[in-house]
Amino acid sequence: MKIVIGIDIGGTKCAIVLGSVSENEKPCILGKRKINTKEYPDPYTMIGKLQKGITAILSDNAISIDKVAAIGISCGGPLDAEKGVILSPPNLSGWDEVPIVQLFHDKYGIPVGIQNDANACALAEWNFGAGVGTKNMVFLTFGTGLGAGLILNGQLYSGTNDNAGEIGHIRLENIGPVGYGKAGSFEGFCSGGGIAQLARLKALEKFQMGEKVSYCGDINSLAHVTAQSVAEAAENGDVVAQEVFNICGTYLGKGLSIIIDVLNPECIVIGSIYVRVGHLLISSLENVIMREALPMARKVCRVVPGELSEEIGDIAALSVAINTLSR
Repeated sequence: MKIVIGIDIGGTKCAIVLGSVSENEKPCILGKRKINTKEYPDPYTMIGKLQKGITAILSDNAISIDKVAAIGISCGGPLDAEKGVILSPPNLSGWDEVPIVQLFHDKYGIPVGIQNDANACALAEWNFGAGVGTKNMVFLTFGTGLGAGLILNGQLYSGTNDNAGEIGHIRLENIGPVGYGKAGSFEGFCSGGGIAQLARLKALEKFQMGEKVSYCGDINSLAHVTAQSVAEAAENGDVVAQEVFNICGTYLGKGLSIIIDVLNPECIVIGSIYVRVGHLLISSLENVIMREALPMARKVCRVVPGELSEEIGDIAALSVAINTLSR
């Protein structure tokens, strides 16, 4: 058994997770502490708070730092995992060229690794979730945005400069909802923000024809439409909301077909929104995959929801620590 620490850095909150790991078993969470990111916008102040949190969580569990095998950091990109530097993530204002791995290594003198959150989640689902036993697996975040972590030939693939897996930037249509700074992108159609954009457009169509939709009271309420409110309406039988999810599922199928044809994975694991409402998407995406993907590649690829659910952020950060030890 080994003791590892995971740090999950996000735009809203940061979490410190202490875990014990045994071979081929999901990490056991020994303790966790959260810090509000917005209270400490300066990265070096936040890093100091994270280090104090490590001291506290170790003390709570009567564990000394010399018993910790590694620290793993999961953070939204862009970042350079090889150099251990965070490179100006859009949700972390001021985190520019922050040498976070070196700062933690200098403090504790133990192995420290970092991965972007999609890669970290891919490691988690591959080692302990829906991708266990596969050699080639793709993980899609499908939350606020759309990114991917790639496990190819039994190892994490990050690309030449850590930009592999940025599938949300693929343009699927010339015109469409905006995601990843591009109209009609994969992320534009298949993300929480994208679903909300599609739903607003559909609601506007109905309002202009004098009709109503259950997930939006009137034209002045369009800005308040969310993926969650649309999903709830679809679950309750709202035809317009169901149409929104059919559109999303169709474009999800198009994007997955590209992934299947290019990478020939055994398994595509989809997290977040798909875990909760995949049943609203599955029919339309499967129809597209049957039509678009190469038959031989399609037949060997499963599309499944993530299994780690609400645990995935914690397990992902710990998985980065484990991966750091296996290098």
